[in-house]
Amino acid sequence: MRQPSEAESPLAIGLDFGGTSIKIGVCRGPEMVGRSEPIPTSGHESVEALIDVMVRKITQLRGDFPAICAIGAGVPGFVNHAEGFIHQLTNVPGWRQIPFRDILEAKTGLPVSVENDANAMAYAEWKHGAARGLPHVVCVTLGTGVGGGLILNGELFRGSTYGAGEIGQMSIDGRGTPGNYGNFGALEKYVGNQQIEEHALGLYTRAGKIRKPGDCSPHQLAEAAAQNDPIALQVWTDVAEWLGTALSSIVWLLNPDAIVVGGGVSKAGELLFGPLSRRMQSTLNPVFWERLRLLPARFGNEAGIIGCAALALQEGRERRHA
Repeated sequence: MRQPSEAESPLAIGLDFGGTSIKIGVCRGPEMVGRSEPIPTSGHESVEALIDVMVRKITQLRGDFPAICAIGAGVPGFVNHAEGFIHQLTNVPGWRQIPFRDILEAKTGLPVSVENDANAMAYAEWKHGAARGLPHVVCVTLGTGVGGGLILNGELFRGSTYGAGEIGQMSIDGRGTPGNYGNFGALEKYVGNQQIEEHALGLYTRAGKIRKPGDCSPHQLAEAAAQNDPIALQVWTDVAEWLGTALSSIVWLLNPDAIVVGGGVSKAGELLFGPLSRRMQSTLNPVFWERLRLLPARFGNEAGIIGCAALALQEGRERRHA
């Protein structure tokens, strides 16, 4: 039987629900072929009003791409994936106990998949990206917070209540900084954007150098480190040590083929990946390390959209054959 060409492969909508905006795109495999203007998450009278704006954008895209056959939504929070039910969204007021899949399916007439946003990123990198075809993959995304996703035995692993992969909540110091859920030393309290900046400001202050908040973003620190600023270089060494501590523990537990690192902080490139690789090699047995791939993510800000669309198509096929 002839396989469909890339141009003939189905289209799906990916909806990436961020803390400040919602991005919606149309995907054919790893390619985004259309998109709408982002929707601000604030300024709407209610959850229902915001959903109606999403539906209008989706309707417009379907007018341009009538072959769209599914919708995938990635959200930053706790989701019952089986029911498409949102328990709570991170940093988005009002989004508690929302039957999101049922509402979107009723308003659009298309099958809808609802997934945690970091899981969607992981699926994109496994299905089409840096770790394509590898059976055991850990993905971590570094930004405002730290998210993660697990591909085990060639499938997205969600856990018993669909909350697996929350790498940012792993403790790297049982007596460390309190986390959001009572867990001390949570990784994202060390390597989130704000935490990196606060750490850098402290180092500069102790060195007698004046820096103001806003002067030490990960991007600015990468630029300073590229100019051999010793404090900026120390910051990236510290970030790599903290991150490497968590990732090495994951490797001891899961023995993956690859770890994919994405998100804005990962754009520091070798400033992060160099010391991270050295840290992990020093804490892992060669049996684990020698075959482990430490990879930068292929997709940037579009990873969530691409992953959501791919998941929607996969789950649509599963529903049809159930």
